[in-house]
Amino acid sequence: MGLRDRLGLRHELPPRRRFVLLLLSFLLPLAAWSIVSYTPWIWHPLERVTDPGGVDYFLPGMDVDRAVFAKETAKAVQQGLKPPVGHPVNPKYLPPPHKVALAFFTAFATPPRLPSEPWLYQSFEQSISTIFWGFVISSILGVPLGILCGTYRVFARLGEPFIEFFRYLPAPAFGALCVAILGIDDAPKVAIIVIGTFFQQVLVIANTVRKVDPALIEAAETLGARGLRLLTKVVIPATIADVYLDMRILLGWAWTYLIVAEVFGTMSGITFFITLQGRYNQYDNVYAAIMMIGVIGLATDMTLAWLATILFPWKRRRPAGVRKPKAIAQAEVLEELAPSLNPFTEPAPAASEGLSGEGASPLQSEA
Repeated sequence: MGLRDRLGLRHELPPRRRFVLLLLSFLLPLAAWSIVSYTPWIWHPLERVTDPGGVDYFLPGMDVDRAVFAKETAKAVQQGLKPPVGHPVNPKYLPPPHKVALAFFTAFATPPRLPSEPWLYQSFEQSISTIFWGFVISSILGVPLGILCGTYRVFARLGEPFIEFFRYLPAPAFGALCVAILGIDDAPKVAIIVIGTFFQQVLVIANTVRKVDPALIEAAETLGARGLRLLTKVVIPATIADVYLDMRILLGWAWTYLIVAEVFGTMSGITFFITLQGRYNQYDNVYAAIMMIGVIGLATDMTLAWLATILFPWKRRRPAGVRKPKAIAQAEVLEELAPSLNPFTEPAPAASEGLSGEGASPLQSEA
């Protein structure tokens, strides 16, 4: 790799550098957090009283604003009283990293304060179930509609204007309606996830399907493909790997609606745990629960990425600087599809007729 391409503009980075950058992406935020937490002269806006001295309303362990502490200290000295003693601390809502790391284990092992309160693992089970069903329902509806909108202009013109309008409506705005229609249990929470992801899913997948090379469509039509068989034998196989990548990204989108969704009806899941720990001022547990969501999401995405290498081996990353020519890639696809396309006996439509024989397909270039 040349000196001018150390940032990876034209070539893939070496594996060792990628690994180092991966570590730094997590270590740099952790380093900044540690500096703010453990360095007394950086921020630390509060003073924790260890000895109240002559200040009557100070109590041991009390956190006081540093300006107020300095003012009371000066007043006590001026009056000949014993000055208070304390040390600078950060607010309770910013615990140091070691306390949060400890909370990763204690939050699971510590029983709830009340019998009616769930354990942390029970909260996560309920939240994962909500995400799973919300995303599955959204995908069952959104993926086929997105493929149709990206393939046929009739479906695009019929569905996308309303979807474009609806996607700007915030999903939480439908919370009251979901509770009124579906009750107060888990159904309205799943519905919020569906509303928050379905409309984006249709548009994203439709845009991906439109990127199919028109030359590939024309070549398949030359071999006799048309109508539904062109959709199932050419369009879907050509885009399925990219649609799978879109689904991975949209799954992360679904997680962002989780906390809001679990507020409606009876508060449950990880949202209930986080809210409860905030009331108890257990902010180390709050941070731990938030980070656990990130860990679960990252582990899920890495698992799906690994699964993609098995399902779509032709999409595996090639060595740095080596790219398969586009023409060769298209030829390989057509070679694989030819046996299933040749048996068609119906006459092939003209290249300008589109997939259904009437009107140009959005996959083809404009005349």
